[in-house]
Amino acid sequence: VQLVESGGGLVQPGGSLRLSCATSGFIFSNYVISWYRQAPGKERELVAAITGGGGSTNYADSIKGRFTISRDNAKNTVYLQMDNLKPEDTARYYCRVWIGLSEYWGQGTQVTVSS
Repeated sequence: VQLVESGGGLVQPGGSLRLSCATSGFIFSNYVISWYRQAPGKERELVAAITGGGGSTNYADSIKGRFTISRDNAKNTVYLQMDNLKPEDTARYYCRVWIGLSEYWGQGTQVTVSS
């Protein structure tokens, strides 16, 4: 199982980024995929999650209305569209999948929101 995040970078407040999580090694459409983030000195927190078929999503209150999670099951990839970014969104963003009794994480991608 592999998860590879990309799309992070430096952006000004109010800007946008789209993160991607490319996966392999499992039947992608069968599993919920989640995005988490971790800022320096803080615990890792759930940002958003999406069911296998994409019909149901869940968001943290802090990002509702600004971030959108989606997936392309043909490409085995999950996306996180982030709009109206704020400095407090600065963190390393990770995608995660639970398969059976095991959880798998990517290496993360850094998002920095600063003027």
